[in-house]
Parts: sequence; C-alpha cells; structure tokens
Amino acid sequence: MNYTEEIKKTISALNAGGTILYPTDTIWGLGCDARNEAAIDKVIALKKRPAAKSFVLLLDNENKIQSYVQEVPEIAWSLIEFADSPMTIILPNAKNLAKNAINEDGSIGIRIVKSGFAHQLIQKFKFPIVSTSINLSGEVAAIERSDIDPYFLTAADYVCDLNEIGTGKPSSIIKLATNGTFEFIRK
Repeated sequence: MNYTEEIKKTISALNAGGTILYPTDTIWGLGCDARNEAAIDKVIALKKRPAAKSFVLLLDNENKIQSYVQEVPEIAWSLIEFADSPMTIILPNAKNLAKNAINEDGSIGIRIVKSGFAHQLIQKFKFPIVSTSINLSGEVAAIERSDIDPYFLTAADYVCDLNEIGTGKPSSIIKLATNGTFEFIRK
C-alpha cells in the first residue's frame, strides 16, 4: 500500500512536537517523537497515567537498538529473529531518548515493527516513536480506528486517515537483564 501522503502529514506532526494516533503492527497507538520531552508530556497527560509508567519505543530495524540502549544482551537478537508475532523487549540502560520516555529503573521497552504503515513511518522519520495504547490508563485499548474514544480524536494533534488494523492484540512483553536472564511480563 502506498502511504506517501499520510506519512508526510504524520512526520510533519511529529516534527512539530505533536501527538499522533496511528495504526501499529498490533493495535492503534498514541505516539510522539521519543526524543521530545514536551511531546511525551502531552502523551502522559492525554492518557491520564502515572509519569513513571514506561513506554514502548518503536523502531523499524533491530540494528538501531544499540543507538538507544547501552548494551544489548546476546539473547535479544535471537528473540527478535525468531519472534513469529509482535514482541516488545524491555532492555536496561536506555540512552539518547527524552528522559521521560525512560522507565524509572533506566529501562526501555523496544518493539521492532516489521510491516505496515508504522514500519514505513518509522523508516521515513528515521527516529524512534514512543507508542502506547489509545485509552485512558486502565481502560480498553482501541484495536481499530473506529474504536477510538472521541476524547482522543479531538485531543491528539494528528489522527492518521487510515483504516489499517494490525494483529488486533497487544504485543508479548519480555524483560531482559544484561546477563541474559529474562521474564515474561505479558504473553
């Protein structure tokens, strides 16, 4: 699918420090530039969630992970390579991101988006996008555009004009330690 015009509009909003509603590889997401502290504050305010709660960082390519964490445990590469569905890996010692994108313990959740609009958007934007579900903290997330609460449609700076649907369920989440040990947070 050709997303050229929608990508241009979305990148314009991201570059202006805006918040976006857009289809990811899983569910619809609320996002912003992961380097922009003010934009992340907007996302926190829109979600009405605790500022200490962590975010997911979306990247288009696993080779970019090392730009955003100090050290990638060896097992992370295998997990990414063999994942047959979207997976978020929480890695310690995040770097080169807005302070409020990083969890209190210094970690960051990273998901490699392999297809669809979100993949092409991140590829063209060239920087990671903070992403979270479109819902008030603790409520049901928007699977598709028609599920989005009118509150978010009017509060976000830009809403993608697409009807794309990802897998329809949130990604699995695995937390890795630098020594390679891991635990499943969500399967």
